Amino acid sequence: MNPFTFARAHDPSEAVRLGAPAGSKYLGGGTNLVDLMRENVEHPATLVDVTGLSTAIEERPGGGLLIGAATSNTAVAEHRVVRERFPLLARAITAGASGQIRNMATVAGNMLQRTRCTYFYDQTGARCNKCNPGEGCDALDGANRNHAVLGASSACVATHPSDMCVALAALDAEVHLLGANGARSVPFLDFHLLPEDHPQRETVMLPGELITGIELKPLPIASHSAYRKVRDRASYAFALISVAAALEVEDGMVKDVRLALGGVAHKPWRARVLEDALRGRPAAFASFEAAAAAEMLAARPLRDNGFKIELAQRTMVAVLGELSARGAARS
Repeated sequence: MNPFTFARAHDPSEAVRLGAPAGSKYLGGGTNLVDLMRENVEHPATLVDVTGLSTAIEERPGGGLLIGAATSNTAVAEHRVVRERFPLLARAITAGASGQIRNMATVAGNMLQRTRCTYFYDQTGARCNKCNPGEGCDALDGANRNHAVLGASSACVATHPSDMCVALAALDAEVHLLGANGARSVPFLDFHLLPEDHPQRETVMLPGELITGIELKPLPIASHSAYRKVRDRASYAFALISVAAALEVEDGMVKDVRLALGGVAHKPWRARVLEDALRGRPAAFASFEAAAAAEMLAARPLRDNGFKIELAQRTMVAVLGELSARGAARS
């Protein structure tokens, strides 16, 4: 058993003060952290309860939103403005877990959840550089069907498990943080890190920093968006591939596009190559197919997950085709 102390923060400044000592962890819904403690992966000396902080969803000038870090996933997915202006976010959240988990899980907790790699959870004999830097990665030559094909390294091939974060990556969200040095904001696309040679560092957060909110900037294209998740079963399961996309078509040509992938990398993967290849091109199957293939040229499959490359391409093409057809039906 790992003994720990428990404290409840009444405001963000108090939370930062309580979370400053080494070994402290912030506790939101606990849907991932408590599991990690049970599995002997996490060993916090102190848990700081932040569930009562920043639970509001505020409309911002111009049509944006500021979502409090402790807001439940259910509250975000059911919010009228989210469903109307950012439907891909609502759909990603509802695809992400069971209703019971969504009711408990918080926005910040969802962002900070850790990989479900089997070797990461195996504390009895598996080698994992996330748990013990420099030890090695058994997934490289082991059971790696669910692992990364983009942005991985010889140190780690784990994937990020969140659905919500894939949508936030497509939306160019901004993360608001509070720490001992004050408040700062980080673009969502810079928040999570690729593994390189330090897979134990998963985000740019400094020790003791607290996520206080997520800001969605006004983005008209987001109202014409979709989220699709491909998984092994229809019930609660993590993505093999997921796609969050928004598409704007004018006179049959792609005026703008935003697309992010889940299930393929250590962080939500923004498909910049695809986006650049599509802007100004015909909104047609051939364009979508060529752009999707170009995006996956950088993929480096492992023994068991090469199927993800074609699956990702097909899913991107299908989602873009769906959005294009919707746009044509509206015009």
